[in-house]
Parts: sequence; C-alpha cells; structure tokens
Amino acid sequence: GRPMAVIARQPVYRVALASSVFGYAVMTLTMSATPLAMLACGFGFADSATVIQAHIVAMFLPSFFTGHLIARIGVLPVIAAGGLIELGCALVNLAGVDFAHFLIANVLVGIGWNFAYVGGSTLLTTTYTPAERAKAQASHDFAVYAATATAAALSGVLAAKAGWVVINLAALPLMAAVTGAAVWLMLHQRRIARAPAE
Repeated sequence: GRPMAVIARQPVYRVALASSVFGYAVMTLTMSATPLAMLACGFGFADSATVIQAHIVAMFLPSFFTGHLIARIGVLPVIAAGGLIELGCALVNLAGVDFAHFLIANVLVGIGWNFAYVGGSTLLTTTYTPAERAKAQASHDFAVYAATATAAALSGVLAAKAGWVVINLAALPLMAAVTGAAVWLMLHQRRIARAPAE
C-alpha cells in the first residue's frame, strides 16, 4: 500500500477526517459542558439528566436510517447537513439559557454528530485500498479519539474560565469548516466528472 502521508494528502481523506474529528469534538465539548452550564443557570440534576437523555437518543436513533440516507442522497450532503445541524446547536445555545434552549441544542448536536461522524467514517472507506485499511483507519481513529479526549478534558476548564458563550462560539468556525469542505468536495467531484464529457 501507499505510505500514510500519500493517503492523507487526498482531499477526500481530509474532508472525511475533518468531519469525524470536528463533529465528534464539538459534540463532546458541548455535551460535557451542558450540565455545568445548566447548574450555573439554576437547573437541577433532574433537568440536566433529561437533557442528556434526549441527547443520547438523538445521537444513536438516526443510525437506523443514516446509512439509507447516505445511499439515497450521497455521503457529502449528509456530512454537510451534519455540520449545519451542529452549527444550529451552537446558535440555539447562544440564543438563550432556558430549559428549551438546552434541550433543543443537545438534540441537534446529537443528530449533527451522527451525520458528521457516520458520514466521515463512510467517506473514509473510499480513500484506501484493502492493503491500506489498517493504517488509514488507525490514523483516523487516533485523531478522532485524541480530539474527543481533549475536548472532554477541556470542557470543565473552558466552562469555568471562558464561559458557555465562548464554548459555543468556538463550535461555529469548526462546523462551518466541515460544511464548507463537504460542499467544496461535492463541487470538485462534479467538475471532475464533467471534464471527460467536455
């Protein structure tokens, strides 16, 4: 197989990695900081538990149809949708601190994570040959879980030192980058597909 450096230079690999890494990190940071933010806003344990329960359902319930959606409309539109949905989460959180804001935002970030991560993982499989599978998957998974662990470790510190608003503002450029990268790759692939005919 090709060296990992060659595989990683493919635009498709980079979009897949960005989708998985940023989608997972933003979800982890937002979810982990939510109970702290809710506590600071006067909500009790039961309220936080309800929000996190809804979030967990939103993360995994879409898996029953995400694969079918990818097969129907393509993996890049699903990734772009995931980025937009996670952007929506940050915007809802920035709009207010009522219970409904926390609940809706956490449902959105759960669905957005599902689309971004499943989409990124699916797109990744198009970037390597069978002989390259182990190292390509390993590099992807290492980057994803390193970013996720860092986000989880920083969530409390950022919530205490920077605040809830800053956490959500940080999500905006990351998810805008995921959406923009997916749209760019869609347009790029269409140009390449049209080139022979022209």
